[in-house]
Amino acid sequence: MRKLELLLSTLLSENIGKLLLRLSVAGLMLFHGIKKLTGGIDGIKYLVTNSGLPEILAYGVYIGEIILPILIILGLFTRFASLGLAATMGFAIFLAHSKDLFVIGKTGGLVVELPLLFLLSSIAIAFIGAGKYSLDKK
Repeated sequence: MRKLELLLSTLLSENIGKLLLRLSVAGLMLFHGIKKLTGGIDGIKYLVTNSGLPEILAYGVYIGEIILPILIILGLFTRFASLGLAATMGFAIFLAHSKDLFVIGKTGGLVVELPLLFLLSSIAIAFIGAGKYSLDKK
C-alpha cells in the first residue's frame, strides 16, 4: 500500500501538473503560430491597420505564437514568456473580439472563450512558474 501511495504522489505531483499545463497551453498555441507561419498573416495585418495601429505590429504574432510557446514548452524564461503570451492574447482579444466579449455562441460558450482560456492559462503559468521539469530549474 505504501508503494502505491508513493507512486501516486509522484505521478500526481504539482510538478507534473505544471508540465502538463505548460505543454497543453503552449503546444496548442504553437499550432496557431505554425498556421500563420505557413499561411501568412494578412488577416492579422488587416485587423491591426483597421484598428489604426502600424502594420509592423502584426509581425509580433510570430513572437507571441511561435517563439514564446516554444520557450514555455521548454520551461525557459517561463514566467516572462507566459506574460508575453498573455499580452499576445489580450491583443488578439482587443483586435478580433472586442465586440464579442459577452456574446454567447451557437454552442453556448462565449465567442471569446478560446482566446480568453489561453490568456488566463498563461497568467496562471506566470504565477505558478515552470516547475521542476523545465530548463528554468537546470
